Amino acid sequence: MAIHQLTPLPEQYSYVFGGRAPLLSVHPGDIVEVSTEDCFGGRVKTPEDFPSQIVPFNELNPVSGPIEVIGAEPGDVLAVHFVSIIPARRYAISSTFPLFGALSATHETAMLHEPLEERVWFYDIDLDAWTATFRAKNSDYTLALPLDPMHGTVGVAPAGGEVRLVVTPSTHGGNMDTPEARAGTTLYLPVNVAGAMLSLGDGHARQGEGEVCGTGLESAMNSVIALDLIKGGASAWPRLENDEFIMSTGSARPLEDAFRISQKDLVNWASDLTGLDTLDAYQLVSQMGLAPAANVCDPNYTMLAKLPKWTLKDTQAYGGVHGRLRTAAVEYLAAR
Repeated sequence: MAIHQLTPLPEQYSYVFGGRAPLLSVHPGDIVEVSTEDCFGGRVKTPEDFPSQIVPFNELNPVSGPIEVIGAEPGDVLAVHFVSIIPARRYAISSTFPLFGALSATHETAMLHEPLEERVWFYDIDLDAWTATFRAKNSDYTLALPLDPMHGTVGVAPAGGEVRLVVTPSTHGGNMDTPEARAGTTLYLPVNVAGAMLSLGDGHARQGEGEVCGTGLESAMNSVIALDLIKGGASAWPRLENDEFIMSTGSARPLEDAFRISQKDLVNWASDLTGLDTLDAYQLVSQMGLAPAANVCDPNYTMLAKLPKWTLKDTQAYGGVHGRLRTAAVEYLAAR
């Protein structure tokens, strides 16, 4: 196991998945310590800095990478285990945008009413207390919120030579914005090109399910990921696993299609793992599954489907790779 560092220069951040040469090459089993910028590229420095005025749309969500995983081939599965995700600054930023967010008129959902006011909130981050402080803009209301860091944007190069803006999630991963992409979780991504070409960014110090206003607590991050490769057997959509659940994703519009994609994948995954036929697996997922929204604001919405791992009895997803990466993560942290 080798440990690598990736700290991109400002000009090295990417705003697309696909079509870029790797910044780093690693082997399966390696660990990468990676720095990521916030979704605004570090340009929002005060509450008076309105993102819509200073951050071009095509420069939102800079990602660090690509990271080439040597030996990865189309049809494989790239396992990305989040070892740690730590805010890199003493503040995080959230905002409302004109024509963006789940409860706003957008370019696709046209309304006659005026766009939402653009407003910027700065949250003080206390790493010792592990909190971020919410301060209302128009009253003296304050509240310490527990940190729950995650990466909103993680993905690989798309298939077919496509190059896609990072803001749209799809089968390659991307801007899924699920709070489940936190430390202790393994993300499984289908490999589409040689080397997989993994990139990540869009750190959130925390985010509610659905990312309703369109932003989490946007934060630069110092993160550590452990990588592994599963030869063959790639699913059509990204999947996740933690110590308690297996999880399938779907990204599409309308929202019910994202829901259906995630549920169908979870039914098929449960069937493969347990040997149940499709309708028996459908019944199990129907009675034991959970369905949190990841985001309902991006160009594609993302839904999750979750199933408790105890319902799978003794079977393990992907030969137990999550457990092996979890052990490697514990050893890495103990050595630090």
